[in-house]
Amino acid sequence: MTCVVDIPLADPSPPGPVKPSLLKLLREDIDCVRQRDPAARGQFETLLTYPGIHAVIWYRIANRLWTAGWRFPARLLSWLGRFASNVDIHPGARIGHRFFIDHGAGVVIGETAEIGDDVTLYHGVTLGGTSWYPGKRHPTLEDGVIVGAGAKILGPITVGARARVGANSVVIESTPPDVTVVGIPARVVRPQLSHRRVVGRIDLDHHLMPDPVGDAIEVLLDRVEFLEARLTHMQKRLRHAGVPTRGTALLEADDD
Repeated sequence: MTCVVDIPLADPSPPGPVKPSLLKLLREDIDCVRQRDPAARGQFETLLTYPGIHAVIWYRIANRLWTAGWRFPARLLSWLGRFASNVDIHPGARIGHRFFIDHGAGVVIGETAEIGDDVTLYHGVTLGGTSWYPGKRHPTLEDGVIVGAGAKILGPITVGARARVGANSVVIESTPPDVTVVGIPARVVRPQLSHRRVVGRIDLDHHLMPDPVGDAIEVLLDRVEFLEARLTHMQKRLRHAGVPTRGTALLEADDD
């Protein structure tokens, strides 16, 4: 007699995503510069002369130390990178592939910030927090976001994929994808899918921003001109009807 015992076997857990090598990430960071900066002429020159690339290299190394549990060496390396490049990226921040800081200077990226793939920042950008409490307190930038010079994105908000933030804007609320936001506080001034598409390249026409204040003043001037013309027309009709208007009454008083 044979006794068969069923032994339940544990289901093999699916393998997690393979983390890309540090060398692959750095190669992608360097290669993407030529697509976004026409002044870049070669990999060797880019590697030696671009402070934004230097800051990203320091960050990539410090981030590997941070995720491995070597927190103090990671912070020390991050401080050295800030000292050398004038860009402060916390080693705990999560940054995707092909990250580019153009004119790398004065950029600050907080600990819980999350940045997707193909993101471009210009000088003076801050991804900052608005709370003293631990946890998620810095913004999330999805894939393809472009942030203009001097912009500040504050708090645990999300900037949607392929959105563009105008220079010197202050973003304190989450934005949908494919829009342009400008101002203090930032507001959507160009709706989804209305800006130009560049096939195979990133749209860097971040200077093509609408002027909402100028547009509002132009509308007011047009309205004032229309009302003045209408008032003149009404005064003429009243004079023809023999009804004295205020202007004619004042003139008659002066004549007397």
